[in-house]
Amino acid sequence: MSQAFDLCEDGDLEKAIKLYDRILKIDPNNVNALIDKGVALQNLDKLKQALICFESVLKIDPKNITALVNKGSVLHGLGEYKKAILSYDEAILLDKKCTMALAYKGLSLGELGSVEDALKYFKKALRIDKDYDVALINKQIAQNLLKKSKSA
Repeated sequence: MSQAFDLCEDGDLEKAIKLYDRILKIDPNNVNALIDKGVALQNLDKLKQALICFESVLKIDPKNITALVNKGSVLHGLGEYKKAILSYDEAILLDKKCTMALAYKGLSLGELGSVEDALKYFKKALRIDKDYDVALINKQIAQNLLKKSKSA
């Protein structure tokens, strides 16, 4: 596992995926290998394959917050914003302080045109972690969009 992780860190995602596949041949229910393989696939923009990995984790461990957030992220990348929000909501139900799920939900809400709701979720994430960059950057973008729409 650590060798595959190191390959990911070095940007050699294809080799890492091959190692994860070998691990999963021996232990198909290895949640960590499935999640890491999914992330590597996501980084290669192989979103449908990544989604399969995260859904496999959730069959094994339905309350795995990492898999729920990553599943939401993949769905967002596929333009399935409403489904992404459902995945983030599941993660938030399990951990109300999951800053990533809160901020990412804000991103999906923003894509759906719900900028005010998106802003609320960015602010929630920042109340937990005032330095969370995804929430900080997108909070500013949302505020600017709201200012522009009010002045138009």
